[in-house]
Parts: sequence; C-alpha cells; structure tokens
Amino acid sequence: METTLPIAILSIVLGSIIILLFFTNYLRKRPSEVRSTPSPDLLQATPNSRPSKPPQQHFSKKPHSKSHSHASDKDQSKRVHHHLDVNTLKGHGDAVNGVCFSPDGRSLATACADGVVRVFKLDDASSKSFKFLRINMPTGGHPTAVAFSDASCVVVASQTLTGTSLYMYGEEKPKTSTDSTQQQKLPLPEIKWEHQKVHEKRNILTLVGTTATYGSADGSTIFASCSEGTDIKLWHGKTGKLLGNVDTNQLKNTMATISPNGRFIAAAAFTADVKVWEIAYSKDGSVKEVSKVMQLKGHKSAVTWLCFAPNSEQIITASKDGSIRIWNINVRYHLDEDPKTLKVFPIPLQDSKGAALHYDRLCLSPDGRILATTHGSTLQWLCAETGKVLDTAEKAHEGDIIGIAWSPKTIPLGDKQVLVLATAGVDKRVKLWGAPSL
Repeated sequence: METTLPIAILSIVLGSIIILLFFTNYLRKRPSEVRSTPSPDLLQATPNSRPSKPPQQHFSKKPHSKSHSHASDKDQSKRVHHHLDVNTLKGHGDAVNGVCFSPDGRSLATACADGVVRVFKLDDASSKSFKFLRINMPTGGHPTAVAFSDASCVVVASQTLTGTSLYMYGEEKPKTSTDSTQQQKLPLPEIKWEHQKVHEKRNILTLVGTTATYGSADGSTIFASCSEGTDIKLWHGKTGKLLGNVDTNQLKNTMATISPNGRFIAAAAFTADVKVWEIAYSKDGSVKEVSKVMQLKGHKSAVTWLCFAPNSEQIITASKDGSIRIWNINVRYHLDEDPKTLKVFPIPLQDSKGAALHYDRLCLSPDGRILATTHGSTLQWLCAETGKVLDTAEKAHEGDIIGIAWSPKTIPLGDKQVLVLATAGVDKRVKLWGAPSL
C-alpha cells in the first residue's frame, strides 16, 4: 500500500506534464499557421473580391492566356496549307544546310547538320514515305553542301574543327534478286575520293556541279567550291583532281556558281559588283586555265545572290539595293565589250515600315521561266520575263530557308509530271513545292 501511493502520484504528475506540453505546442502552431498564409493580394481573386494590385493577375491570368494564345497559333498554323506545298521530307535531326537534285530529277540529296547526307528516291513526289540512302560523315564532320556528280554519285563538303573536306560517295549497283516478293535494298555508299583541308579551315559556302559541254570540253562533271574566304576551287567530278583556283580579291565571299555549260564562274561578295571568270579547255577536253573576263557593274549595294540562265548567256542578280537585274554576258569581252543590263525589276517585298527588302537566294527553273526566291522564311515565285509575283508562301518554313533547288526535269506527282522546287530550312525539314501557273 505504501509503494502503490507514490506510483499513482507520479503517474498523475507525468500525465499532467504531457497534457501541458501538448496544449503548449498546439497554441504555438496556430499563430505560425496564420503567419504562413499568403496575404489576400497574392491570392487568386474571387468573384466577389475587388483586387487593387497587379500581382493578383500575375499568377492566375497571364500564364493561362499565354498558353491559350500558343495553342491557337499552333492550331492556326496546322490549318494553313499552301496550295503549292506538295510534300515534306522529315527525319532530319538538325538544320538542313543544302539540297540538290540528281541530273534525272529522281533523287534528292540533303546535307544535314546532324552529320548525315540523305539521298531520297523520288519515285512519286506525292508519296507518303520515301526510301533514302543514308551517308554518315566521318566522325566530327558536318556536311555544309552537297552536289551530284551523276545519278549515283554525290560530292559532299564536310566541316570539322580541323578544316573542310570534300568526299565523293558512290553506290554499287544493287544486287538483283530472283525472289520478286523480296524488297530490294538500297546499296551502301563508299568513298570514291577525298581531299582534306581543301580551303584550309574555312567553311565551304556553296558547292555547284555541272556537265562541261562548252567548246572542247569532254562532257565531264566539274564542281566549283566557294569558301567563306576569298578562294574558289574547281574540281573534276570523277577523279577529284583540282583543275583551277580563283581568288576573288574581295573581303569575303557570299557565294559562287558555275554556268550550266561549264564556261563561266560567277561570284558574289560583299560588294555591288559581280566578277565573272571563263574556263578555257584544251583540245583533249581538260581544263587549260581559268581567267577573269568581265565584271557586272550597276547595283548600288551588295549583291546577295546570283544564278545563271539555262542557256548560260544571262546572269540574274539580287542586291540589297532592292532590285533584281538580268545581264547579258554573251558579249565580245576580248574586244572590251561590256556585259549589258537587259532588265531591272524592283524586289516586291517590304518591311513593316515600307522599306524594300532583299532576297537571300535565287534559283531559276530549268525552262528559264520561273524565278524562285527566298527572304527569311518567305518563299516567292516570280515571272522571269516580267518580274511579276506569281505566288508567295510567307511562312514556307518555321525559320530561315537556307537551301533551294529546282528539279532539272519533271518528276511524277501522282498521275502528272511536274517541275518541283525543293527548299531546306533550319526547322529540320525539306519541302517539295509545285510550280505556279504563268
């Protein structure tokens, strides 16, 4: 009995202490919960409240309206489809730097910054899927330009940290199978020739090939590679032999191209004038020399791009002065006869302030009738005879267009044969477009 009483008293005391601690902790928590509640100004406004401070809209309304705007923009872009938009070649992992059709128009090569060149087979431009040959660049290489040597060989400019290289890839003929049910596989590519550091560490801006048919030329394919420096090099397609060098003696090249018959090379730099060189051929068909023969003078500001007419006798130039000029270069330059300006067209593009814009790229259709032009993400078709706008696609790509090429011949589009224009952009896509009506 004597031991039971102290134990009972001790239990009561401990119970009282525990109850006291519990209520003390509860009372401490309540003030802290009130202090951590956000002030009414930072809460979403209720229908009956009258907010007087901007932060009330900052958390609830702005993000909602912004996301709604983006959703509506996406829905709108999905609904808009240009009537000349034929197809889109997807699957590229990065910006597509260049496009080129094969001589027969049935293949399209793309040079992508993901380190891969793809050669698509265009059996039908309206097809839902396309077979393609995949060419992986050597480790660290990024293709900047591509051009066909013939229907089955491509020359690729590849940029690395150590410099620019040229590769010629060819494909073996696919093995024929007796089993008609077995799907024919595309042949694997192999390197036919290569050259390292062709323009030292300078990037190749343009790579253009053509079949040399002028004068005593032997019909071989020749290429002109233009670096971002001041040099242009001429190459033999089949052997990879260096045929000639050109120094533009300008601050920096913009681009260069070669005439369809292999007679002239023309280059645009950061100047208003365009220099033209002639390729002289020996009796055996080889290149003898490359010499400057004329200069196109008339623009008031830098020429941004140029292209030859299919007959190799005219050049079309676009300038930052807001004009397009068509030049006759079929002149007796050896008698000091200057090239003549045949036509001048204003560039039909303006910014929001009404100032004239310039074209980034030009490409003339193989029949010489339609001039395809680009500015940023805008694609425009002009009548080469009158300069009249035939059609415009204001947002042809989701970003700048950085490659453009016409098919040299008509290709199948369903049950029709049409001329097709290919465009490449920073949006990782290549698009195929039909030609507008004249």
